[in-house]
Amino acid sequence: MDFSEKARRVISLEIEELNRLLERVDDSFGSAVGKLQNTIESGARIAIVGVGKSGNIGSKLAATFNSTGAPASVLNCQDAIHGDLGLVNAGDSVIALSYSGETAELLDLLPYLKRRKIQLIAITGKPDSTLGKAADCVLDINVQREACPLNLAPTSSTTNTLVIGDALAMVLLESRGFTREHFAELHPGGSLGRALLLRAEDIMRKGEELVVVDAEEPVIDVIGKMTKARAGAVVIADTEGKLAGIFTQGDFARSFQSGNPEIGHQAVGELMTRDPIQVASDRLVGEVLRMLEDSRIDDLVVVDAESRPVGMIDTQDLTKVRVM
Repeated sequence: MDFSEKARRVISLEIEELNRLLERVDDSFGSAVGKLQNTIESGARIAIVGVGKSGNIGSKLAATFNSTGAPASVLNCQDAIHGDLGLVNAGDSVIALSYSGETAELLDLLPYLKRRKIQLIAITGKPDSTLGKAADCVLDINVQREACPLNLAPTSSTTNTLVIGDALAMVLLESRGFTREHFAELHPGGSLGRALLLRAEDIMRKGEELVVVDAEEPVIDVIGKMTKARAGAVVIADTEGKLAGIFTQGDFARSFQSGNPEIGHQAVGELMTRDPIQVASDRLVGEVLRMLEDSRIDDLVVVDAESRPVGMIDTQDLTKVRVM
């Protein structure tokens, strides 16, 4: 039995159904997005209801909405008629997931939902079903066949449900002007959030950890200061206090290995790297990461608006703040 070929068959069937879904996206989708946007902008919420596999997808969709700034909750059909209906209030939008549109538990809940003056968006494979007829807006996710070889297990249909749900969340995100910065505010514990919210000044070495020397200082003294500060590099400033260069442990090692017997007594300015790559203190860490990756350096000098060195970012520091 060729398992790889059978896997490709399943994937191909689901892709075919997704292509059919793509062709059916029409004004109903835009209407659904408009209703959801009005709901969020009015301070109301989104409730998602489904049973079985649809309920599982509903949980994922609610998480996606929440992570993109659209407050959403999952409403369990059974719990709803025993008190949880209080989660839904007038002005809310309810997204009901049911391929058949005839799921008994969901239909039992419909009269109570409609009495609460909500906007009902149905995601179903049967637009003419009881659910479809009761909805204010219907998104048709009908499939010709499931990817299941028995054409029984929900596969293509659940994929269509998931994808149309993602499309709702992403288009709603764009229509509301939701940005990367907004996303980061909702994900402060993740590496993406830290990279988007933190700035160079938040992670740089400064104070006693930053060694700034004069270009005339001998290398042996500079190495002593570097060792004391446990730094991999020192910054050289000119007479006006502006950045003139950088001298790293690597620079010292390369010069020493070249057979330079007088390196310890040379002025550090003779061996420094002039006009090193630098970053402003207010730049986001995401940009810092890109600069380090593009330039393939380990130490990045941080400067203020007057090009005075105020800090140093070592690539090792990025792991400590969990952005790498």
